[in-house]
Amino acid sequence: MTQRRQLTEQELAIDPVDAAKLLLGCVLESDGPEGTVAVRIVEVEAYRGGDDPASHCYRGRTPRNDVMFGPAGRLYVYFVYGMHFCANVVSLTDGVPGAVLLRAGEVISGSALARARRPAARSDAELGKGPARLTTVLGLDRAHNGTDLTAQAASVRLLAGDPVPATAVRSGPRVGVAVAVDVPWRFWIDGSPAVSTYRRGTRATR
Repeated sequence: MTQRRQLTEQELAIDPVDAAKLLLGCVLESDGPEGTVAVRIVEVEAYRGGDDPASHCYRGRTPRNDVMFGPAGRLYVYFVYGMHFCANVVSLTDGVPGAVLLRAGEVISGSALARARRPAARSDAELGKGPARLTTVLGLDRAHNGTDLTAQAASVRLLAGDPVPATAVRSGPRVGVAVAVDVPWRFWIDGSPAVSTYRRGTRATR
């Protein structure tokens, strides 16, 4: 894979909406005992803190959401529905909560390992199509919560991608939330087959 520079904490210490747009086209690379898988991020959702009722941090700091309070560039991993992990990139500054949910990605390296982890996928586009599928192909779980994606020695790294033209970026409501449902903080790259299907939600918070 082409050598790419690693994103810095300073680049990610920005509003989650801006961070979400920045992450489109970036590459998340994950090392594991079986090998390395890398994905190009094609769909994301922004979540703030106390002013965003759909956010995990809306009611304050807890042991579960502690990582979401910074510093920027950390990986916030949580368990949902008793069966899936979802991964977020923390933004804003230390003590101020904000993060970007990684909703979907295209596998660009480690395809054989990704298929082994997701044998039910009917096509390469479906390997990382959705937040739970994305964490599965990357081998991410609760043990990765708090990982510094900007550290050179990290097992999971966030790398700069090729710029995505503004004309190729679309936005719309977030998936699976029942409050702030019309806030257009989901962003995706138009035309990517890995972008997930929109479903209006019923959950109070994601």
